[in-house]
Formats: sequence, C-alpha cells, structure tokens
Amino acid sequence: MTNFTATRAAFHMPEGVIYLDGNSLGPLPVAAEAAMARAMRDEWGEMLITGWNRAGWMAQPRDLGDRIARLIGAEAGHVVLGDTLSIKVYQALAAALHMRPDRRVILSDSGNFPSDLYMAEGLVRALDKGHELRVVTPEEVAGAITEEVAVTLLTEVDYRTGRLHDMTALTTRAHAAGAVAIWDLAHSAGALPVDVAGAGADFAVGCTYKYLNGGPGAPAFIYVAPRHAEAAFPALSGWLGHDAPFAFEPAYRAGAGIERMRVGTPPVLAMAALGAALDIWEGVDMPTLRARSIELSEMFIAEVEPACPMLRLASPRDPAKRGSQVSFRFDEGYAVIQALIARGVIGDFRAPDILRFGFTPLYLGTNEVRAAARHLTEVMAGRLWDRPEYRTRAAVT
Repeated sequence: MTNFTATRAAFHMPEGVIYLDGNSLGPLPVAAEAAMARAMRDEWGEMLITGWNRAGWMAQPRDLGDRIARLIGAEAGHVVLGDTLSIKVYQALAAALHMRPDRRVILSDSGNFPSDLYMAEGLVRALDKGHELRVVTPEEVAGAITEEVAVTLLTEVDYRTGRLHDMTALTTRAHAAGAVAIWDLAHSAGALPVDVAGAGADFAVGCTYKYLNGGPGAPAFIYVAPRHAEAAFPALSGWLGHDAPFAFEPAYRAGAGIERMRVGTPPVLAMAALGAALDIWEGVDMPTLRARSIELSEMFIAEVEPACPMLRLASPRDPAKRGSQVSFRFDEGYAVIQALIARGVIGDFRAPDILRFGFTPLYLGTNEVRAAARHLTEVMAGRLWDRPEYRTRAAVT
C-alpha cells in the first residue's frame, strides 16, 4: 500500500495553496533542492569536467530511464532521457515511417497535443515524399486504421478533456493493419498504470515535469520496444547517439539499442532534480494511486455539478475512461481560473473554454478537493470571475 501522508510530506507546497495543476507542472520535491545543491557544489564545483566519469553524469539518461521504465511498464534498458518531448516525438515518428517505407499516412486525432501534430507536419514537409498527416476525431481512430496507415501517433490521455484511449486495443488494431504504434504518455506517466510492453507499443514518449514532478524544463523520455531497438532509424544523429562518441569519427554510426536515441548533452542539473522526484515513486503502488485519483476526481464532480449547473462536464463521465484530471466547459473559463488562482486554488485553462483540474494523490487529499469545489462554487454563484483583471490574458494560460 502507498502511504499518501508520507508522499505529501515529500513535496513543498506554498501555504494556503490548493494545487490542482500537477497535470501541467508538478510541485517541488523537498529533496530536489539538496540534490541540485549537491550536483552543483560537490560534483560540478569540485569535480569540474571529471564529473562526467566520477559522478556518472554520462550514464544518467539510461539510469533514470530505467526508473521511469518501471512506471510505464517498459523493459529495463529500453528507455532513455534527454532533450524535449517534441524532439522525442520527432525521433519516434521518423523511425516509425522508416519502418514502413511503402506507406504514406500518419494517423492522429483532434485530441492530440498540438505540438505532436506540429512535429508531424514538419517531418512531412522535410521528407517531401508525399506523406499525409490524417487527423480524425478520437472516436474515429479505430475505424480509420486502414492498410494505408504507416503509423498511429496518439496521446493516451487527451490534454484538454482527460479522455483515455485504450492503448492495448488500438495498438492491436494498428498491428493487424500493418501499422506502427507510437504513444505519447505526457498525461499518463505517473498518473495511472501504464504497460507499454504488455500493450505491444512500438514506441512511447513522454515528459517528466507533469505528474513525475521533475521540474520546469525537465528532460523527456523515449521508449523503443526491444524488437526494434537495434534497427530503429535515428533521424537526429546526435553526437551522444553515436556508437563511440569519443572516437570522434567523421561519419555517424548508430549506437547500440536505445543509446541511438540520445541526441545532445545530458542536462545534468535537471536530472539531479528529476532523480530526487523519482525517489518518491519508489514507494508508490500505481493501482492504489489510480484508485485514489478516481476517488478524488469523482468527489470533485459530485461537489461541483449540482452547485454549478452553468459548468458543462467535458471529461468522460466514466472514471475508467479518463486520466487523472477533470475538465469543465464555460465560455469565460479563463476568467474563472484567474478568480480561483486569486483565492489560492490553482487549476488551469485550455482554449477555447476548458477549465482543467488535475488530481494527484501524492500531495492532494479529500479536504483540499472539497475546499476547491467550495471555492469554485462561490466564484460561479457570485459571478466573482466577472472582473476586468481576470480577463486579461497572460503569456502562459
């Protein structure tokens, strides 16, 4: 069983704040401050460049990758960290298309994160071989997987509504049609049990600054199934993806297995913070976490809906069909979120009209959920959102 009292104590939470935005940026693990200080003072400060060997900096992307592998159901040795999620999407997609040279369709859905679609569009333009990015509604995905499709590029949990795709069913369908399956786990990893190996996923990518609490700008990860590891095409043939980086050969030779998916220099300080965050996960049972997440989200819906009939539930009604978030629609959603933030309840807004609330049991309990629902009810009932200062859009929404 997971001790949620202990996990709550492992995070720094500002006084008076109810944080319902861990699905966008996880809070600071208390141990991360000391971990980064050690990396700066004892490693960078005292070891200087010898830290690459003495402190094990060069091995961190694989070491931390193995720790994330446990949380996403991946085989050890087949996850590596580095760069951003967009870069990892690009790598996975380029490798998948290389595996299906006679097909030209990339299938995604309208609930996918726009950055994934942008990367696909950019790759299609760069290849200039007649590829097509075909976008359908989430409900149409299964029926759209035909023998034209080279690769399915899907995010398991919709970032706006929390709608949860059936990874196993859609991967099985993709393989039956001869397509390659890529899964984006940005809103899955650390939010619910994931089993990329059991589902048969070919590639998976994800970020570590949301539910995994690695901090702003924390590195992304990529998974390559063992059956593809030695053949996956490394479109971004970076120095650290070379088979022998320090041989300084003039031509590229792909590294062994997952190593070929490394690109640039590992972000050592960011990985120190991420390592401290992953320490918290060592005592977490994912099915228990999922059950608590559903309990909290169901409580929030039950408290909000009767009191706020002007809010329309945008998330699936069935908790088994959504991730660890609840979304409501309201035309003035941005102003509502700003009014809540002014009261110390932090959720977020996604255009055009989504109020989004994340439920992260590691540091959130029933008292906070009830209090958040009460604040939301007061904001809506009193039209407290209807003030000019709450309508002014900031750069980050």
